[in-house]
Amino acid sequence: MNGYWKMISNENFEEYMKALDVNVAIRKIALLLKPDKDIVHDGDHLIIKTLSTFKNYNMDFYVGKEFEEDLLGVDDRKCMTTINWEGDKLVCVQKGEIEGRGWTQWVEGDELHLELRAKGAVCKQVFKKT
Repeated sequence: MNGYWKMISNENFEEYMKALDVNVAIRKIALLLKPDKDIVHDGDHLIIKTLSTFKNYNMDFYVGKEFEEDLLGVDDRKCMTTINWEGDKLVCVQKGEIEGRGWTQWVEGDELHLELRAKGAVCKQVFKKT
């Protein structure tokens, strides 16, 4: 997963943000963005940076170890997060106020696929390696 990835598609993102109760003004701004992903993957340690002109978000974690995730700037909540490998996919479970929250991320060829989930809403994002 190492590398720099540019977003090429973002399906159902507004419904996902509504499930997170993101206010309408922030949703309108977020829908205009095409964030990049900068990923450093070293064994069970990953750093995933989501970079945009509006706001950046960094995740620094070890696979299999639960940690408190501060989602300030995303939906301003905290949750307990665990990320594990399921085959060749990273699967994240975020326990907190939002039911069914998490994501799955995997690589196919030169594309990074990210599926975001919350309250039954599913957003599918695809990034191309640069």
